[in-house]
Amino acid sequence: MKDLTFEQKRSLSRHEAADQLAALADALREGGDAELDLGPGTLGLRIPDDLQSELEIEIGGGEIELEIELKWKTSPARATPPRTETRTEKPQRKNTPTPAGRSRSAKRSTAKKA
Repeated sequence: MKDLTFEQKRSLSRHEAADQLAALADALREGGDAELDLGPGTLGLRIPDDLQSELEIEIGGGEIELEIELKWKTSPARATPPRTETRTEKPQRKNTPTPAGRSRSAKRSTAKKA
């Protein structure tokens, strides 16, 4: 079951449709708490920074249908605790001398003795 469902169907002029989309675009751009004027009332939404979107276009039967769907979670994402600028110094690696006659890059001999 959904917490809330709102659906509105009505005829609009091209300018009214553009105004409705512009109001939605402004609300999306601002983010946070947004209010959308939907004719008979105002809808308040909390819009996060990240959204999921779906664009669908259907052409057939002498009509074009354009659907723009935006989804986001109603619960806020788990906040990551702020990072503190604490630097821990790594132990410095000491240059230890190699035993005489061997270099660090020397390869072992793999030849078999007869």
